[in-house]
Amino acid sequence: MLHEALCEAMVAGDLAELDSILSEDFTLKHMTGYVQSKAEWLEAIGSGEMQYHRTDTVEATLGTEGTMPALTARTLTDATIWGSRATWRLTLRSWFDPRGDDWVIARTVASTW
Repeated sequence: MLHEALCEAMVAGDLAELDSILSEDFTLKHMTGYVQSKAEWLEAIGSGEMQYHRTDTVEATLGTEGTMPALTARTLTDATIWGSRATWRLTLRSWFDPRGDDWVIARTVASTW
């Protein structure tokens, strides 16, 4: 599942894996409302500005929004973001686009639960 691959790659800091499972125009909307491009997010992970230590998925529900598959996952995410470390109770809402015979994550919106 792409959500599991995303979480594992975030914790591992595996930029190549993240790049392969995210669409070219992927965006991440943070709980602050800030919308970050794929390139900017990967750069922040690579530089250590955003460091993910552990992500546990508590619940995940797959559905559709129109014709687009969507996943809502509640996670406990232990991360250091711009110098502040905490465990956040995040709802990650992700939408997917087809790429050949596979799927990629088109965008993700993070909020608290």
